Amino acid sequence: MAGRIPQSFIDDLVARADIVEVLGSRIELRKGGREYKALCPFHNEKSPSFTVSPDKGFYHCFGCGAHGTALGFLMEHDHLSFPEAVEELAGMMGVEVPREAGNFQRDTRIDQLHTLMDAVAQAYADILRDTPEAVEYLKQRGIDGQTAREFRIGWAPDAWDTVLKRFGGDHERVELLAAAGLVIPRDTGGHYDRFRGRVMFPIRDARGRTVGFGGRVIGDGEPKYLNSPETVLFHKGRELYGLYEARQKLRDIDRLVVVEGYMDVVGLARNGIRFAVATLGTATTGDHLDRLFRLTNEVVFSFDGDRAGRKAAWRALENALPKITDGRALRFAFMPDGQDPDSLVAKEGSGAFERVLDAALPLSDFMIGELTAQVDAESAEGRAQLAELARPLVAQLPDGVYRELVIDALAEAVSLGPAKLRSMLGDAPTARRRGERQARRSMGQRATPMRRAITLLLHEPAAALDFDLELLAGLERPGADILKRLVADVQARPGVSPAVLLEQWRGDPNFGHLQKLAAAALPEDVQIDTAAELRGVHGQLVEMARADRVEQLRDLAVERRLTAGEGDELRQLLAAKAQRDKTADSP
Repeated sequence: MAGRIPQSFIDDLVARADIVEVLGSRIELRKGGREYKALCPFHNEKSPSFTVSPDKGFYHCFGCGAHGTALGFLMEHDHLSFPEAVEELAGMMGVEVPREAGNFQRDTRIDQLHTLMDAVAQAYADILRDTPEAVEYLKQRGIDGQTAREFRIGWAPDAWDTVLKRFGGDHERVELLAAAGLVIPRDTGGHYDRFRGRVMFPIRDARGRTVGFGGRVIGDGEPKYLNSPETVLFHKGRELYGLYEARQKLRDIDRLVVVEGYMDVVGLARNGIRFAVATLGTATTGDHLDRLFRLTNEVVFSFDGDRAGRKAAWRALENALPKITDGRALRFAFMPDGQDPDSLVAKEGSGAFERVLDAALPLSDFMIGELTAQVDAESAEGRAQLAELARPLVAQLPDGVYRELVIDALAEAVSLGPAKLRSMLGDAPTARRRGERQARRSMGQRATPMRRAITLLLHEPAAALDFDLELLAGLERPGADILKRLVADVQARPGVSPAVLLEQWRGDPNFGHLQKLAAAALPEDVQIDTAAELRGVHGQLVEMARADRVEQLRDLAVERRLTAGEGDELRQLLAAKAQRDKTADSP
């Protein structure tokens, strides 16, 4: 039987977890101001009402009321028990779960894997310099030595054990190579190199660490490109080839262009176009788009103009719709027949590719154009079909000016007034808007000072450092014990995050109630000065504590004679109240 998981480990795990990353591995998130939004995974909805606060570590759905921390989400979404959710979250962060006792230690294997991958990348680069065949291939593709060094391009010899011999000194090292996706187990026992006879393109994360590889054959071998498998370091749906290099070269990134292959990225860089990235053998995902839009407000997809290219563009569009908030632009550029970005710049120079980008279609034009091509837009039936095809796509667009403009353009395409089309599309106020109004009411003046104090402290724990527990000691109102425990917890652990503070109550009868208060997130458009609110509430609570203490002492006086100290305390409290009343009444 596994031992109990130390609470200190759980607290540190929740504190270190990135709730956006955790939830983003399960659902599509899009950034909106300080929060992230999504279609709620716990009920059916057309407009996003599910919000995630990275600062507080909470999620909340204004539609169905689902709420909690990263741990709570894993329990609900993956149907896990609490210990299972802890194990899952720890696994995502590369840490071991201690039992009974132990410290929060980073899994040293993660660091070993990063070191190993960088060493293998350097070995491939060193081998390239001594491989004339590979050097000549790169020269023919227009890649010079400087560009090859910048992208750390290498060569994997056409042998079964190059990496295995160099880095697999013992069983533990071989297991590490396997965990990195560099070797493959044989059915008959032993291992062999995954990459053989390929030009190697290291894939680097945001910190420049090698997390995977893409290998391209020279000649007609299959598969043309071979990528690292999914590992603890490498996730194809998150990483973008060339993004690290682009960030190193460009101080400000005005736009990013997504191309189809490694050679396109490298070839464009060789010709001075440093803002190109590529997905890794997979369709563009929501995680890809999140990373792109963190760096720029304009993303251009560059695809072949054939049927396959347009199909890939449409998949990108579908994934991009929830990400297009006001101020962001997504466009689609299609290459001339028989050309890709690499070959185009090699033949005609960078200006030719820039002209292709300048002619790129805005998302709305591409979407409406592709839908119109599927119907008879000259007939009423065809236009009705067009509106119906557009309905689920429009529903994914975030509320805002851009959504309104897309509806206007669509209304023109179907020959309807925009208001009529909005009615047909069911473009009504979202559950989020209703929830925000409810949130305002929940934080309104009708809430008791105790409830307000607890709610505000759950959102801003650091404010508890200004609370005077001694002055609040006599407080005997509903919720007073909860408030005093919250204050004591924060003062014992300054800097504790809202999510960690909340998780400390899991298993307590009051946990559910506190979850609801914590999930009553303050919408961004509700301007509340938390510090001022808490100062006022603290003053009210102190007054309530003094009043409660006066009542306690008076009750004692009925039962028995007060001690000298109790009598002095009662007289001081009454005198102080009289003075405050006098001050309040003075003009």
